[in-house]
Amino acid sequence: MLQSMLSKSSRWIRVSIFSLPIKSHALKFVEFLDKVAPTNRRESKQLVSHDPKNNSYNYKYTFSVEISPICREDLICLPPRLAVSLGNLGPLVICTKVTNNIALLDPLTLRQCFLDPDQYWRYSFKSLLGSRQLVEYDVFNVEVVSPEFNVGGSKYIMADVEVARVTGYGKLFYVRTHLGHILKPGDRALGYDLYGANNNDNELDKYQNLVIPEVILLKKSYEEKRQKKRGKPRPWKLKSLDMELDESKGRGYEEKMNTEYEEFLRDLEENPELRFNLSLYRNKDYQPSEMASMSDGDDVPSVPLEELLADLELSDKEDGDDSMKD
Repeated sequence: MLQSMLSKSSRWIRVSIFSLPIKSHALKFVEFLDKVAPTNRRESKQLVSHDPKNNSYNYKYTFSVEISPICREDLICLPPRLAVSLGNLGPLVICTKVTNNIALLDPLTLRQCFLDPDQYWRYSFKSLLGSRQLVEYDVFNVEVVSPEFNVGGSKYIMADVEVARVTGYGKLFYVRTHLGHILKPGDRALGYDLYGANNNDNELDKYQNLVIPEVILLKKSYEEKRQKKRGKPRPWKLKSLDMELDESKGRGYEEKMNTEYEEFLRDLEENPELRFNLSLYRNKDYQPSEMASMSDGDDVPSVPLEELLADLELSDKEDGDDSMKD
């Protein structure tokens, strides 16, 4: 689960200082971070004590790991030199996946590339806009302009769409998008408003005569339809370890964590790739009668029942034998 949440985390990930008694344990933790995110590692050692009698040395080892701030769904303006080295990609691209590599997609040409940690840290760029700055749009018209393309296992169709911000129809935007396969008139979409955004990005200023689209749509929005199901249990659940909440941070912090966790669950429903290494279990609190009531014609993404595991729990019988209960 940590790998999936790292790819969705909002800005720089600030990791607390861990004090581990065994060096090999620290190395394993650092190696784990190297596998799930682009990292820049530095290590050092400090002499703590020295015994001249048996010529033994006691060192304190320090590992400093910097994690890339790039997150999935970020809008990025590539540095000019990097864009050229990638075959004039972009320069405005969307991050579609973050592991130890960063997957980038040009939404206007459907070209994709992957950056390894060395490539990223050579330029060390940041995102132009993040998922917290997504704006909801109403879709009025969709005109497909290309056949279906398969890019990195995902299907896309280029289309010209007419949209307007949900908060006000003062201006209509005519934009090209890669979401022609899922958008239709009457839908809502989430995108980045470059028309009204105040961007002070150094990389963007380096491009001369760059035509910036007014809107870059990122994904279809299901928020309005999810409102009907708010408060109802999902047919599936995740298992997690018990955590102690820091009461000193107040109720606002707890609500923020709950909101981010809900967004993570929605990402799992919308993106099957994120569910690849996760075990999802059937929720006993989900009633079949509710399942029938959900067939109201909406197309809100959900986890297929065949992907769910039976929720088995270990318990001890009075005679000491182990048993499993559903």
